[in-house]
Amino acid sequence: MTNEQQTPDAIMQLGLAFWGSKALLSALELDLFSTLAHGPLPGETLAVKLGLQARGTTDWLDALVSLGMLERTAGAYSNTPATGLFLDRAKPSYIGGMLEMANARLYPFWGSLTEALRTGRPQNEAKAGEDFFAALYQDPGRLRQFLHAMTGLSMGAAHAIADKFPWDHYHTVIDIGASEGGVPVQLALRHPHLAGGGFDLPAAGPIFTDYVAGNGLAGRLRFYPGDFFADPLPPADVLIFGHILHDWSVQEKLTLLRKAYDALPDGGAVIVYDAIIDDDRRANTFGLLMSLNMLIETPTGFDYTAAECRAWMADIGFSGSYAEPLAGPDSMVVGTK
Repeated sequence: MTNEQQTPDAIMQLGLAFWGSKALLSALELDLFSTLAHGPLPGETLAVKLGLQARGTTDWLDALVSLGMLERTAGAYSNTPATGLFLDRAKPSYIGGMLEMANARLYPFWGSLTEALRTGRPQNEAKAGEDFFAALYQDPGRLRQFLHAMTGLSMGAAHAIADKFPWDHYHTVIDIGASEGGVPVQLALRHPHLAGGGFDLPAAGPIFTDYVAGNGLAGRLRFYPGDFFADPLPPADVLIFGHILHDWSVQEKLTLLRKAYDALPDGGAVIVYDAIIDDDRRANTFGLLMSLNMLIETPTGFDYTAAECRAWMADIGFSGSYAEPLAGPDSMVVGTK
């Protein structure tokens, strides 16, 4: 027994955490942070610019101040340094694409988490017989927006991989499931000797090519079209699976790692990064919740620990594997052929 006085504060804050989350997601939906990019504005002016009613607007803005998402001085609201950098659509550092998708899709789907736990089945568009990703890849506009969101999600990891992996020992790198090419672009910008590119479904090709060209790397990075289950992976000194393995079952994860092993030369390396769960399954809350998101979004996907990933790599034949933290909740596991 403990004599410490217990309070329900933490329970209530967690149980109602969706209040704060939706306040932020609505701010993105209403383009609040981009509206404030040019300087502070009074609440009344913001209400007019954003098309809001007076009732509730001041409470919403002040709640964002309290949550650390806005600053307020003499009645005028402004972005914080972080929201000004990461949530202004005009900046290349914008990460709001992923949050926009969370607002439009994941927020309502997570309302069915209880059903997902009871049934073990996805709670996204699949419930209505739709295939979100198949439809996405058939719509160039939506696909471009989605792949750009994936760049924002991976940018912190890309910078960390560029710094932490011994790239001076390798010359070529291909990102498997590369989206618009955010990771290989960052690696090539940081390490001028590197060449390679990205592998993804053919529909991503024009988007990848535009992004690479926009970063002045068309001569060093190219797009490799294909389906990573149906086609061989392109050969390179280093192959990267970023936010890919968690989409799939154990057997599918092993299949992808085996295909990477086959494509690598002796001495080549595979880099796997995800919101990898700590081995004790206590500390990386984001990784554990991301695994639940895979329950919501996929038929068989789940996130995993570094120990599990290293064991899969050993089963395939990779040696000398190790795990290393990257940025935020992401870590990488590296294996050598």
